[in-house]
Amino acid sequence: MLSHFPAESSAPGADPAQDALRPASTQLGGDDSAVVALALDLDSDLHFRTRTLLLTRQKFTLEGQEWILSPGMELRLSDHAGVGTLELLDAQGRIAVWRFTMGVQARAARMVDQFHRLMAQLDQAPEQVIEEPARTCPQCQATLPADSDECPECAQEAPQAPPSTWVLLRLWRFARPYRWTLLTGFLLTLASTAATLVPPYLTIPLMDRVLIPFQNGQAIDTGLVLALLGGLLGSALLAWGLGWARTWLLALVSERISSDLRTTTFDHLLELSLDYFSSKRTGDLMARIGSETDRISVFLSLHALDFLTDVLMITMTAVILFSINPWLALATLVPLPFIGWMIHLVRDRLRTGFEKIDRVWGEVTNVLADTIPGIRVVKAFAQEAREARRFKQANEHNLAVNDRINKTWSLFTPTVTLLTEIGLLVVWAFGIWLVSQSEITVGVLTAFIAYIGRFYGRLDSMSRIVSVTQKAASGAKRIFDILDHVSNVPEPAQPVPLTQVQGGLQMEGVSFRYGSRTVIRNLSLDIRPGEMIGLVGHSGSGKSTLVNLLCRFYDVSEGAIRIDGTDIRRVGVADFRRHIGLVLQEPFLFFGTIAENIAYGKPGATRAEIVAAARAAHAHEFILRLPQGYDSLVGERGQGLSGGERQRISIARALLIDPRILILDEATSSVDTETEKEIQKALDNLVQGRTTIAIAHRLSTLRKADRLVVMDRGQVVEIGPHDELMAQRGAYWRLYEAQARKEQEAAALLDADTPEDNDA
Repeated sequence: MLSHFPAESSAPGADPAQDALRPASTQLGGDDSAVVALALDLDSDLHFRTRTLLLTRQKFTLEGQEWILSPGMELRLSDHAGVGTLELLDAQGRIAVWRFTMGVQARAARMVDQFHRLMAQLDQAPEQVIEEPARTCPQCQATLPADSDECPECAQEAPQAPPSTWVLLRLWRFARPYRWTLLTGFLLTLASTAATLVPPYLTIPLMDRVLIPFQNGQAIDTGLVLALLGGLLGSALLAWGLGWARTWLLALVSERISSDLRTTTFDHLLELSLDYFSSKRTGDLMARIGSETDRISVFLSLHALDFLTDVLMITMTAVILFSINPWLALATLVPLPFIGWMIHLVRDRLRTGFEKIDRVWGEVTNVLADTIPGIRVVKAFAQEAREARRFKQANEHNLAVNDRINKTWSLFTPTVTLLTEIGLLVVWAFGIWLVSQSEITVGVLTAFIAYIGRFYGRLDSMSRIVSVTQKAASGAKRIFDILDHVSNVPEPAQPVPLTQVQGGLQMEGVSFRYGSRTVIRNLSLDIRPGEMIGLVGHSGSGKSTLVNLLCRFYDVSEGAIRIDGTDIRRVGVADFRRHIGLVLQEPFLFFGTIAENIAYGKPGATRAEIVAAARAAHAHEFILRLPQGYDSLVGERGQGLSGGERQRISIARALLIDPRILILDEATSSVDTETEKEIQKALDNLVQGRTTIAIAHRLSTLRKADRLVVMDRGQVVEIGPHDELMAQRGAYWRLYEAQARKEQEAAALLDADTPEDNDA
């Protein structure tokens, strides 16, 4: 790490690997205090090793080696293929070089800044220790440490806020189209709840005017009994009918709300840029759109309806109880404060618990999403036991988290039941005393007990809804985490339509960064319509990144990319990509028929168009050899087809949409020589009349390109035809010769092995 060091700091022993550096002889001592230190994690051979590079007022020191600072020195910071480099130069050239991984990049930039400050004041006061003024964070105004540009307060990852139940109110966005149906369901709920409250009230005259007088010797009033029993039957039938109607109606609405939620979330997910998917697991996203929306649907169709019924039942029952006898009604409220306190206490614990359960369940689905698509690799390396252990560990973690939640919940539910039973005993005791004092009749107490049973029953039901409510809130939060994410490749407010696309591409001062790592630096390139450009360079030179920028999978950090003079950021994303055909190194085929895969970019294509594209891609012959021809099913990711066959289908897919711009990303690197020849014939048909940008592993395949663009460290270092670049004997010549030597060595090795095989 980068930090201030005291004057007495010393370095460890010398590093013999630093043989390319020119050390000075002066030793660190006196008042030459260290200004800043940088922990390097690579040696000169790019092996992992931790060493401390010190920058003092007068020199650099590293493990006993020193480089005295002098006017005119320069310290350069660069990165390439995941390795950062610090170069110390003087008027004669480079005198030292230090390397590190990208995790040290930000702190290395800080050392460069300190070095420039020292050099700026070296001539004025070389003996003075340069003190940097205190810097503050622009967000929180806290003092920044001298060895970092990051605020330690702001850099700390904020703890995940527990999902609040208020997040469920955001579902109104999806419920709004069904508001009148919901209102009808609410009225049906109100009516059905009122109907269920009629029977206990009818027990008052049934007890006081029929049963108790009969015990005292009076005759039973048959008409009154039939009327009361008819009222009980009618209220029961009415409550049943209204309950069925409201349940069916609200279940339909909840299913539609969850369906809209799934569709909207998936549509938004498709609009997000690639950097979002690079930081997410497939299983986690599948769980969010699948199980989380199902959980919300169950909550809306069942539990939310039950909660609404409980609230109405408790409210209406309380009104009836107070109308019958206020003092007895007050006795029923004794357990309420305790139940409310318990609900509040348990809810806070369940909030974080259920979100943790969701994350842990995402781990389980991630293992499935990794293993099932990669089952061929799993079996090829005999790693079934390993994957079984991974799943078992994730499943056991899920079990442990659920056990902790269930421990809390198992204590809460019986406690609420106990409190309601105690409340019922209080009502019985107080009611018997009131009957003995002739304050109420037995019929009133009987009705009261019936209402109390419903009141406490609904109260107990409401307490149980705490669990499902927190689960639904957790699921809603994870859904809205997706919906609230804004794409880094936004649609223009007023898109410019693309008409009569010629295919000219202009890159003007393009730069791009992955986080803190610069991948493309101030790149400018003009590609004419119909021209074929070959992109070549070492791995990590920025070729694929440039292709991603051209497809607008990412947006440039600086500069602009134009198509026929129009900035691609002013064009609708779908409108722009409609004119681009992309053939990847690893073609992706969907589960479906051959014809469906070829017509993926043009779903309305006729069978004749599909066959014509397949013929041009040299795929027609092998397709006809399949059992059902173009209607043959291919497995997920193209299982059942060879790599060359999958590649030719992907070429046919690109041919069918007839793009003006064609991008070939290592289209022939993963196939054998014979298959490459077939694919190359298909590519020759594909590139005709189109602006083509090709990345190829074998440089010989790009000899037909109009121009070759040689990239290194995110910049264009050479550009021109093959013969011209070979004559220059520069970067392209070195790449070509190195590849030719490798091919010759491989051929010689094969020839050398052949006699031994024959003798054997």
